[in-house]
Amino acid sequence: MSQPTRGASLALERRPTPRPAAGQVRLKVEACAVCRTDLHVVDGDLPGLRYPVTPGHEVVGVVEETGAGVDPRLLGRRMGAAWLAWTCGRCAFCLSGRENLCDAAAFTGYTRDGGFASHMLAEAAYLYPLPQDGAAESMAPWMCAGLIGWRALRAAGEATRLGVYGFGSAGQVLARVCAWQRRRVHAFTRPGDTAAQQHARALGAVWAGDSGQAPPEPLDAAIIFAPLGELVPMALQAVRKGGCVVCGGIHMTDIPAFPYRLLWGERKLVSVANLTRADGREFLALASAAGVHCDIHTYPLEHANAALEDLRQGRLQATAVLIP
Repeated sequence: MSQPTRGASLALERRPTPRPAAGQVRLKVEACAVCRTDLHVVDGDLPGLRYPVTPGHEVVGVVEETGAGVDPRLLGRRMGAAWLAWTCGRCAFCLSGRENLCDAAAFTGYTRDGGFASHMLAEAAYLYPLPQDGAAESMAPWMCAGLIGWRALRAAGEATRLGVYGFGSAGQVLARVCAWQRRRVHAFTRPGDTAAQQHARALGAVWAGDSGQAPPEPLDAAIIFAPLGELVPMALQAVRKGGCVVCGGIHMTDIPAFPYRLLWGERKLVSVANLTRADGREFLALASAAGVHCDIHTYPLEHANAALEDLRQGRLQATAVLIP
């Protein structure tokens, strides 16, 4: 499924089966989860977008062909492809373990064609081995909701009382991880979204309410996944002195002016940008140990536009996953 121009609906195209270049593999896509970032790609919210583009960066697939220099033993292996598609490996960021900040980085489904397809190309060095058994569609959300959620949780530090603003796919995976780690999750949803609040409590949240409500106890940290800048002052007001607010999305509306007293008291406001391969290895090991599973709702690949619209309208209490 490719988007021809900004804001247009995705269109089903037939293309020649791609051949991997040196260092690459061709994946036969088994499943690709749908992320809010895919909406930002479709809507043209991200800088440097070039069309046509095939979205999708939460990919589970089987290696079908290897390019020169790639271990042929990968053939037939199930692998995961995530947002980070390639980095230069030479800049100060890459050399200091912060490849997520590489200025030359390439991204799956954004600057390179992604997984809303039957096949895709990927750099072998940026793929993650996945369990060979189990349902591919249940693992697909690990590749972004899980990875970005994990990086955001690490940025929040050792918070015991954690607020999660925006209880979509990443929030749901995070709730399961936090329950396993015995952290207290407070879920903040769209005002009046009682279905999402009920779902949050079912996943182990100790409290769930509207985003404008005050939690029943001061928070050690808060993570914002919803792309709304207006949530930043609310989250700062909810965290205790010395607490931290983490902005976990790639795109957010402008943050409104707020009084300095909300930041004072050594509160911190930080963002999470992309991910590193080390994040991926850490999370996938944890996901297996913790038995993290994801609530999913599957769609045939040709119904990608319907999946995106359901996500946009908040009609899902699960992660949309496309099946070629």
